[in-house]
Amino acid sequence: MSKSKPWQNMSSLRTGRSFDLGKMSLPQLWIAYLTYPTILLYFVLIVAAAFGALHFSHSLLTTLIPVPVVIVVYPLAWYMIHRFILHGRWLYRNHWTASLWKRIHFDHHQDPHLLDVLFGSPLNTVPTMGIITMPIGYLICGWSGAFCALSTALVMTCIYEFFHCIQHLAYKPRWKWVARIKQLHVLHHFHDENGNYGITNYVPDRFFGSFYREARDRARSQHVFNLGYDLDEAKRYPWVMNLTGAPPKDRPDGARSSSDNSRTA
Repeated sequence: MSKSKPWQNMSSLRTGRSFDLGKMSLPQLWIAYLTYPTILLYFVLIVAAAFGALHFSHSLLTTLIPVPVVIVVYPLAWYMIHRFILHGRWLYRNHWTASLWKRIHFDHHQDPHLLDVLFGSPLNTVPTMGIITMPIGYLICGWSGAFCALSTALVMTCIYEFFHCIQHLAYKPRWKWVARIKQLHVLHHFHDENGNYGITNYVPDRFFGSFYREARDRARSQHVFNLGYDLDEAKRYPWVMNLTGAPPKDRPDGARSSSDNSRTA
């Protein structure tokens, strides 16, 4: 049987609303990633922000100073957002923010392989990037620095998102570093969500004590798939459940319980 081409049967990868990373190869991911509307928008914004930086620039060297600063600050900002906002419980307990929490993180933990919910909505991500990085760049060298900082944040986001996809892909990385960050992120999604908040950078996890290397280092969390939004919480704060149209799952679709496994062993 001939080997299928990366672009063949792309429609079969769709689960109804998203590409299923659990059924994709690396070449198929490249195609999906490089043609995905959110990523294409980021590419356009990177170029636009770079032009903005050059337009306001008086010295190219000075304009580029925000680049290393953002590279250092951005992982820390992502860590804080991921740990204290995305994994916080206050968003789903408010009627006005429940839909936001559902979209930006709950859906991703309920089914980590769906590409549509892996990428954040640009309506949320782009303003967040701007709020975090543009003031830093502006303080360094005015508007040229602000746009340079935003462009850097967008580039880093594209890199983060690609490796995030690989971490949920049915693919064993050949590079040791990529295999390692994939393992750490898989632990976050399938063992204990209260740790390993990084994507490519786990320095903040190490600094703030949320890093763990192996599953044996911690007990398995009961809330790793629902982030604490279990049936009891859904009854008290029903807005996310109403939007989902079903009770929260405590394991992904297709997973079998230990009793199921024992019966088929």
